[in-house]
Amino acid sequence: MPISSTFLAMSDYTAEAIEVLDDIQAVRKRPGMYVGSTGSRGFHHLLWEIVDNSIDEALAGYCNRIVVTLHKDGSASVEDNGRGIPVEEHPIFKKPALEIVMTKLHAGGKFSKKAYKVSGGLHGVGLSVVNALSEWLEVWVKRNGKIYYQRYERGKPVTPLKVVGETKETGTKIRFKPDPEIFEVKEFDYDVVAERLRELAFLNKGLRIKLIDERTGKVKEFYSEEGIVGFVKYLNKGKDVITDVVYISGEKNGINVEIAFQFTNEDFENLLAFANNIHTIEGGTHVSGFRAGLTRAINEYGKKHVKKFTPISGSDIREGLTAVLSVKVPEPQFEGQTKTKLTNSDVKTVVESLVYNNFLRWLEEHPSEAQRIIEKCLLAMKAREMARRARELVKRKAEISLTLPGKLADCSSKNVEERELFIVEGESAGGSAKQARDRRFQAVLPIRGKIINVEKAGMLRALKNEEIKAIASAIGGGIGKDFDLSKVRYGKIIIMTDADVDGAHIRTLLLTFFYRYMRPLIEAGMVYIALPPLYRVKKGDKVYYVYSEKELRDVLKKIGKAEVQRFKGLGEMNPEQLWETAMNPKTRKLVKVTIEDALIAEKMFRILMGENVDERKEFILNHAKEVKNLDV
Repeated sequence: MPISSTFLAMSDYTAEAIEVLDDIQAVRKRPGMYVGSTGSRGFHHLLWEIVDNSIDEALAGYCNRIVVTLHKDGSASVEDNGRGIPVEEHPIFKKPALEIVMTKLHAGGKFSKKAYKVSGGLHGVGLSVVNALSEWLEVWVKRNGKIYYQRYERGKPVTPLKVVGETKETGTKIRFKPDPEIFEVKEFDYDVVAERLRELAFLNKGLRIKLIDERTGKVKEFYSEEGIVGFVKYLNKGKDVITDVVYISGEKNGINVEIAFQFTNEDFENLLAFANNIHTIEGGTHVSGFRAGLTRAINEYGKKHVKKFTPISGSDIREGLTAVLSVKVPEPQFEGQTKTKLTNSDVKTVVESLVYNNFLRWLEEHPSEAQRIIEKCLLAMKAREMARRARELVKRKAEISLTLPGKLADCSSKNVEERELFIVEGESAGGSAKQARDRRFQAVLPIRGKIINVEKAGMLRALKNEEIKAIASAIGGGIGKDFDLSKVRYGKIIIMTDADVDGAHIRTLLLTFFYRYMRPLIEAGMVYIALPPLYRVKKGDKVYYVYSEKELRDVLKKIGKAEVQRFKGLGEMNPEQLWETAMNPKTRKLVKVTIEDALIAEKMFRILMGENVDERKEFILNHAKEVKNLDV
């Protein structure tokens, strides 16, 4: 009888079947739930959690100096001169408060308003999660005239809390090494860390943050007297600006708002939004409020002062706008532990009202700049209409249409989610990839050389470029503001280029194109980079594929003398090798591109390919070792 199998299943589902994990086990079993991923994003998120705690001490008025060190052994440390984590015995758990904070998920000083009025790490799981996902963690606390020390391994204390010295200072130092059993990434990226610390220095005026990289000897200090006004100036360095920086601040219902923005002659909006110092890359209610207030103010001003005024859409107003928006909220609500989107509904009302009233007043007080803004907005509106007509013309000519490019080797699967498009550098590599692929779900589009620099060319010229047209036609979904994610023909877009300088350049060009004209692809996590190996190492019947010089040294140290083949490019691999190393879902290495990755690539590319020679010189001098072979 059918009921018997159901009964058996129910009888198995007893109290014994319920698995109870302690906090540390729970985090280690599902790390993605707490830090977003086990890739680069999650790896760096551990450092952000520790830094956020020090920033919270600064927000509370107890800390004005933070030192972040990237150590040679793959660990990182964060030291501040705040109050120091409490070490006294907890009245309920009868253990030092420090140990409770380090091992219990929902323990900390941020659930009541006694210790912090505003904080970034409000979920109360930061330190314990970092501890759980670290191979080891050491903490020093300066408090009560003493220096306290404790060590943990994979979340568990391995020494008692002990006094190791005396001091007149206060503060906390935490050093940790992310667990290689959890994370695919093995070391911190200097540029990613530096970019985040620079943001924090701008967002917290007067706070000194020093970054020390012991691996390279680099030392950098971040400090800003101007705060987010200086941040906007930094972002617009080398751009053609048409107004001064507008600064608006205010507080209502405990919500503190700071906004700085400036209009430029660029074609793209650059808006960075933060809530309690957390970079909310997916926006949220504070961004909605800012955009609504800005649009209302400009249209209100235009109706009063411009003859035959046509209402301007928000997207046309924001073209060329650079803005930094920072809100401090007593009880922020985010989507998920990684805090990428703010959801407090009352924040939108506060921000919109503040922006509308203050910016309308600013426009009235600065009529010549207001006129330039209106002219820029109207020009953007006309350009958008012209671009729409151009796109329609292009479609009519079947240049970007349902007609697929002739060099595309498509796949047979009708399931969009499993379909993959490999954009491959070079005809010879494209030929190998076409032979290597699984024709059922993998498509290959070879591209010749470097695609057009969309940063300089603009949309109309980009639409005429053969490689851009081929990529857009193959992907589907359109291009620019009309891009429709639901019409995309593949679940994964995989960039596969040579592991050399030219390959990196082509990859950056493609990322810039996707960021500017197909951003929803990146936001949906559909863009990937394939990592082809640098070497093939053979000893006897054993073959090893190696992806870095360090890995090669490690392999040779382990197996001894062996036959080593250096791959100069994808074209040198035979189809079997290409399948095994870069295309086989079971053995390949793919890196998912995030908005942060695309932002860094776009910024680097703007500097290297832009018109500002001084900015380019400064970048190359600062990165001399890394870009000595740069071909731009």
